[in-house]
Amino acid sequence: MHQVIRLHSAAPAKPGAGQPCNGCGLCCATQPCPVGMLISGKREGRCDALQWRDDGGLYRCGLIESPAQFLPWLLRWTAPMVRRWARRLIAAGQGCDCSYEVA
Repeated sequence: MHQVIRLHSAAPAKPGAGQPCNGCGLCCATQPCPVGMLISGKREGRCDALQWRDDGGLYRCGLIESPAQFLPWLLRWTAPMVRRWARRLIAAGQGCDCSYEVA
């Protein structure tokens, strides 16, 4: 099955499985993780929390970078907890687990 995924032209190439994340954004552009599903309200397609960083030339998870932006104002005080929860659920820093191949 082929799927067209639109990413920033300056995004780094997808790393190999198990290699450190380099912010290519492919995983989150194809489907949201469990946390992203809650934020995006969808199971397929680009996660609403996927954010491009011009300063680093890479993608980052908005729930880790700026969680308050994705929370209702009454829950913004929970941003530090949401950041820790999101880091744990997406296994930040554990290596690439995206099985998609780039053509």
